[in-house]
Amino acid sequence: MFIGVDHGTTGIRFADTEGRWVEISRKDAKDMSHEQIITTVLQGLGVRKSDVELIAVNYSMGDGISEITPIKKVQNRGIISREGAGVHIGGGTNVYDAIEASGIPAVIVPGIHRGNYGHPCFRAYSHGASADKLGIAYNAHLISGDRNFIVSDISSNTVTMGVRDLKMLGAIDACIFAPGVHHGPLDLQAIRDVDSGLMTANDAFSTAGVTKTIPFKSLDVLIGALEHNEPDALWAFDTIAIFAAMEIASFLLLVPDAKVFTAGSVGSMDIVLERISGLVKKDIKVLGKMSAAVGLAQIARDVHRGKKDILGIGVQ
Repeated sequence: MFIGVDHGTTGIRFADTEGRWVEISRKDAKDMSHEQIITTVLQGLGVRKSDVELIAVNYSMGDGISEITPIKKVQNRGIISREGAGVHIGGGTNVYDAIEASGIPAVIVPGIHRGNYGHPCFRAYSHGASADKLGIAYNAHLISGDRNFIVSDISSNTVTMGVRDLKMLGAIDACIFAPGVHHGPLDLQAIRDVDSGLMTANDAFSTAGVTKTIPFKSLDVLIGALEHNEPDALWAFDTIAIFAAMEIASFLLLVPDAKVFTAGSVGSMDIVLERISGLVKKDIKVLGKMSAAVGLAQIARDVHRGKKDILGIGVQ
């Protein structure tokens, strides 16, 4: 059997190709021993260590490698630096090290970045998406059979990807364009705050989502406010949907016949789906919460079977 590991914003999810999954919070994973992590995963999936043929691991930006690479050949966990976009807790690092020490065969899946963009224009950006997004896109392809599609993963962060003829063209991350609940691009005021020493650029990115200017600071609270038709909550989800639709529309210039998928906690909400669908004039197909981990497990399975290319990303 095969396992995919999604190093997400709030938790680390493990799934197999049979639909079983288990999740460990990043904070809990930080304090667990390597043995505890592996035992928790195997017991949660109901398998033995000897049953696992290959694990596909996603770690942070994944910008230190350009191909799907055996874990023993990867330096610095497959990243250029731990500095950059996002909150660093340590749970994902501990999970990575636990898998590497376990002896279970594993590959590291790269992020989508300047070293492996399929369309040259995206090389204007150093980074487009972390490796979990490749898992989501591969899962979308296997579910639908589509060769041309767009996926927008919307939650704390918003990332949109375009695939043409089964080749990943590129990705647009929240630090470039559409905000999520918590993360977003640095606008003029954020640049001034960084230059003034009031915050780091990473702090600015991590707090530039739609919750920046409203009183509701978490997704759960924001959803609760939406249920009471609070104007700020309605504005927040409408804003997320509009900007995500703009990203999708930009990829439709390159892939005009693309099917459109959404993923993530916000990308699954009816209010967001209906708004995006109305703006881009296309039906939206929703991928499940576990699509990244399942997609990575599917990558592990197909790499194990000898596949040398996953949506245009090479396999070492």
